[in-house]
Amino acid sequence: MTKQTVQIRCKNNKKNYNVTIGATLSDIFNEIQLEMPFGPIAARVNNKVEGLNYRVYRNKDVEFVDMHTPTGSRTYTRSLFLVLCKAVYDVFPQGSVVIDVPVSNGYFCDLNIGREVTELDVERIRQRMQEIIAAALPIHRFEAPTEEAIKIFQKLGATSKVKLLETLGRLYTTYYELDGYKDYFYGAMLTNTSQLYLFGLEKYYNGLLLRTPSLSDPSTLGPVTRQDKMFELFKEHHRRQRILGIGTVGEFNTAVQQGFAHSIINVSEALQEKKIAQTADLIALRRPKLVLIAGPSSSGKTTTCKRLSVQLVTNSIKPVQISMDDYFLDRELTPKDEHGEYDFESIHALNIPLLNEQLNALFRGEEVELPRFDFPSGKSIKSGKKLRLGEDEILVMEGIHALNPELTALIPDELKFRIYASALTTIMLDTHNYIPTTDNRLLRRIIRDYQYRGCSASDTIRRWPSVRAGENKWIFPYQENADVMLNTAMIYELAVLRTFVEPVLEMVREDSEEYAEAYRLRKFLRYFEPIKFDTLPPTSLLREFLGGSSFEY
Repeated sequence: MTKQTVQIRCKNNKKNYNVTIGATLSDIFNEIQLEMPFGPIAARVNNKVEGLNYRVYRNKDVEFVDMHTPTGSRTYTRSLFLVLCKAVYDVFPQGSVVIDVPVSNGYFCDLNIGREVTELDVERIRQRMQEIIAAALPIHRFEAPTEEAIKIFQKLGATSKVKLLETLGRLYTTYYELDGYKDYFYGAMLTNTSQLYLFGLEKYYNGLLLRTPSLSDPSTLGPVTRQDKMFELFKEHHRRQRILGIGTVGEFNTAVQQGFAHSIINVSEALQEKKIAQTADLIALRRPKLVLIAGPSSSGKTTTCKRLSVQLVTNSIKPVQISMDDYFLDRELTPKDEHGEYDFESIHALNIPLLNEQLNALFRGEEVELPRFDFPSGKSIKSGKKLRLGEDEILVMEGIHALNPELTALIPDELKFRIYASALTTIMLDTHNYIPTTDNRLLRRIIRDYQYRGCSASDTIRRWPSVRAGENKWIFPYQENADVMLNTAMIYELAVLRTFVEPVLEMVREDSEEYAEAYRLRKFLRYFEPIKFDTLPPTSLLREFLGGSSFEY
């Protein structure tokens, strides 16, 4: 009997193949025999990410992805989480682990075993993980009625998963099984533990640091960088979540469904304002001459600056804002990147000598004429705006390079106060599924670009890797220089962003390269019970992106 076949258009080599109907992506890859040293990890099927156990029953476009891609890295990391959870279950049957936050080029995992975590505990878990990987165990994927999946996780005592599934309203739920251990994970997974070729596990505070292969060089682990201030900020926000009684999306959805949305918003906004007020109090105590605010794209630096300025006034301090953009060099003097294009993200695109000269003159009590950068002509021109600082005035400057020591190298440290602001998502889907902070910022940027810059979601998604590369080079290496770190993310915001960004994401065409990311974000947002944005106060940081703010931008 002749086998029925379907046609696969492989985007990796731009060739067509006839394969047996019902073949898995793994079968197809083995038949095609592509060269992929760090893959395949997953595949985009008609521009939707699927695991390699996905079976093909109709003609499809298929693009296999490896560890050099964010999609591949996410799939690998998610599968490594499963192996870690299984290992903890085997070594400490009465214990538990929470996949908590990304930090120090890894993921902090909160290990709960009823006592202090020791190096021997970490070694036992690491050894068990290595045994599971060496055994080449299959990772089975199951799809079951949601009520059946809920019963499975109720028996396992996985409360956060039960609450999440109960609030989603879905008929069917996908879960995974590894050597008898069952768990729920959001997104595609590997098909076998043998595909996990590299990881690191170390003691980190009273928990674990799980390290994964570097995106730029998947043959190595990213270096461990101490991020003590960042880690403390995450812990601070977990303490705030305990005030609200909400740490996972299931708990959040339950509270919203019970009518507590307004209370969640009001308390979240008050906690954020309190932190900004405390920062203003600290500035008033230290009396610096210059406040520098840095943060990555869509971190809410501008609104943070405006709200901080209000709080400074309550401390009898008059903030004077100056724009870092006005210190751009003439365009022809701007450095170029490896592609020969002007690199406006580089710190060397700024006239650093002029900035330091004018700042020091202002701090000596002298008057200066501020420059103005004329973007249409690409020239730095005189603004005609004269400035002299009064006794009760301080300068406030925000920008991506604000914490880079090179920017204000000639300004004494005692005259500077540094602030790092970023949207550090601390709510989790459940205890084994963290939410990437970059997704939070990307969603903010998609809305802002669409509303105020005339850019489609496709445009923003297409540029995002370049934006991230600039952040990794110019912002993140200096974040620990901050005197204060501010988390601009709020526990409720993804529920509000959902109502705005879903229609924008739905405009992304299925035949575009950006569809896979848009589809992933849409799926992710559906975990959140939506909240209408008209309940937000006019000073809310989110209104910088959604509109309706009482601040002028």
